[in-house]
Amino acid sequence: MQFELTKEFLDQLRKNISSGKDHELEESLKGLHPADIAEIFDEVKAAEANYIYRLLEEERAADVLVELDEDDREKLLATLTSKEIAEQVIDNIDSDDAADVLGELPEEKKDEVISLITDEEQKKVINALLQYDEDTAGGIMGKELVKVRRSWSIARGIREMRKQAENIDQVYTIYVTDDNDRLVGSLSLKRLLFSSSSIKTLISDIYNQESMRYVTPDETAENCANIMEKYDLIALPVVDENEKLLGRITIDDVVDVIKEEAERDYQLASGISESVESDDTIWLLTRARLPWLLIGLMGGVLVAQVIGIFEEQLAQVATLMVFVPLIAAMAGNVGVQSSAIVVQGLANNSLSTKAIFPKLVKELAVALVNGSICGAAILVYSILFMDSLALSYTVGISLFTVIIIAALFGTIVPLMLDRVKIDPALATGPFITTMNDIIGLSVYFIYAKYFFGI
Repeated sequence: MQFELTKEFLDQLRKNISSGKDHELEESLKGLHPADIAEIFDEVKAAEANYIYRLLEEERAADVLVELDEDDREKLLATLTSKEIAEQVIDNIDSDDAADVLGELPEEKKDEVISLITDEEQKKVINALLQYDEDTAGGIMGKELVKVRRSWSIARGIREMRKQAENIDQVYTIYVTDDNDRLVGSLSLKRLLFSSSSIKTLISDIYNQESMRYVTPDETAENCANIMEKYDLIALPVVDENEKLLGRITIDDVVDVIKEEAERDYQLASGISESVESDDTIWLLTRARLPWLLIGLMGGVLVAQVIGIFEEQLAQVATLMVFVPLIAAMAGNVGVQSSAIVVQGLANNSLSTKAIFPKLVKELAVALVNGSICGAAILVYSILFMDSLALSYTVGISLFTVIIIAALFGTIVPLMLDRVKIDPALATGPFITTMNDIIGLSVYFIYAKYFFGI
């Protein structure tokens, strides 16, 4: 049954905390998933979250900490000593999560925590993971995995697997390596069980030798997510330049990457330049939003300049201003629609280099159809309700032209941004809207000058 966090539950929780009723608190949290407790932490004050955290068993508390949002985890970690982090947190979580937690600590405290880790092998693994950028395959991989050598017998393979699996929650795949630790294939548990009647059988006789999907540590985390989504993988091995097995990326790590990337793209498309949350400081929220507001302000000034250039024509035909908001809005909407489709294609790798020209042709065809329908609709409206045939022609033909230009602009811009390694999600935000406003109004006034003869 899914846990539902209610106001009544939170009120009772706070009462128990203020009254020091630890037993009642423990009972109310009993059976809850770490993710559910993390949700509770997100709703209570930092002091209350810290109180609850210290009531939890070490292993469960560590799992809750991993589930927390980065900001909440940072606040909680600040209340723990280096010794507590090393013994109660790091010792109870996977290596990739441990590296993430340590990466969020101040440099001095991070070094202190690492020095307090008693397991030398664990320390070595974590130090190795900390060398990778957090947005790469090396940064999200875990070292915990099960592997066997193809030269081993089934009996030895099972013995070694039992040892390796002791500290692993999920055994997604059994990896097979050669004697130099190079990845050569995989072994399914089903195949192993059905072949175990002869324990002297070699792993080399039963493992899957088909080419495996793998990545190197410097591969981007986003591309790893795309590979796993495309090939329906629940685990992806990571190898070095010599194809030696280094670790694995699991589906839960990829879900986090997909979520973070979607949030980042959405914020970029909305004109927010940094990853922020609603409970961030006023300064951080302002810093994330202000750059694009200033760009939008500059765009507004340019639009005003365009209107100023055609001030004389507007003075002669004031009714032209009636349709200025419509032309600007349609240009922006069409541009955002076109760029959103292209950004989606670039994000999921469904838009290849070879498909760019056909994509432009297709967008042109769609723009012609949409432009014809919308242009004809506004032309009929203006003929029926406006007393100027010149104005009707100006609005109808302008809208048709603007829709075509905006669609092509919205298609080309994200492709150009992607080519120069700039996130194309920027194209769906204020940038393309402002540019299309300027282009759309320029087209509108140029047609007006022609049809009104001014």
